[in-house]
Formats: sequence, structure tokens, C-alpha cells
Amino acid sequence: MTVEAVSAGAILFRDTRGRREYLLLKSRPGDWEFPKGGVEGDEELQQTAIREIGEEAGIDDFRLVDGFRKEYDYVFEAGGKTIHKTVHLFIARSFEASAELSSEHRDLQWRDYEQAINTITQDGPRDILEEAHEYLNELVAENGEDEPERRYLA
Repeated sequence: MTVEAVSAGAILFRDTRGRREYLLLKSRPGDWEFPKGGVEGDEELQQTAIREIGEEAGIDDFRLVDGFRKEYDYVFEAGGKTIHKTVHLFIARSFEASAELSSEHRDLQWRDYEQAINTITQDGPRDILEEAHEYLNELVAENGEDEPERRYLA
């Protein structure tokens, strides 16, 4: 029997001296990932992503960027069950320079795009980071460096 599970989270970035950096969290099993977690109750996907950024990265001052939501899925075994998980990722810009490590993760690092792409081990999140990076580059190319600010959802 396969159990369906849904998670949501965000590719969180900050601008440091004109350089875009992405936040990666190291999970207990050792994979590097983005802040994400299971949908609780009747939460919308965006609400879950917003809550998880606070819980897993300790960041309160951020904004979701409009127009981007991608998903990937995978299957794993837990407690004798087969779980099919779908993860929805948004893009969020952090206005805080640092993040706080939660008890759910072993480590966290801000990495530039090249480092981040080379750090993420799973294809799904890596492919979506590539798409998110391109999306942000297009916004900047169309509208200048301030562009993401004009496209916030929340």
C-alpha cells in the first residue's frame, strides 16, 4: 500500500554584496536540501512553505517571489509503508543575513549557485534550483536588480 504525502518549501536566497546565495540545509540522513516540510491541516502550499522557512531556517524577514512553483516527487519506505512524497518548491528572498540551525538538520550553509548545484545530491531539487536560478536571472535582466521586490506574493 502506498501512502501519499505532500510537502512544501522554498529555495531561499539572499543577496550578499551583489552575489546571490542559496540556503542549503543538511538533513539527518546527510542529504542537502531546502527548507521544506509536510502540509499541516488545511494549509495552502504557500502557508506551509512560509511556516517551514521559519521553523527550519529561523528566518522571519523574507518574501516569496511571485510566479514560480515547481514540484518533484520520490518514493521511500518508512514504518513498513511505501510513501510517495510530492514536494512543492517556491522561491523566497531572505532579508536576514544569517539563518539558525534547527534540531531537524545537522548543518546549514549559504552557497553561491555553482556551489549549491554541486552540493545538492538529489536530481529533483537540483533541477528545480537550476530553473529557479534562471527565473531570477530573467527577472533581473528584464527589470534590473530591484526586480524581485516587485514580484512578491506575501
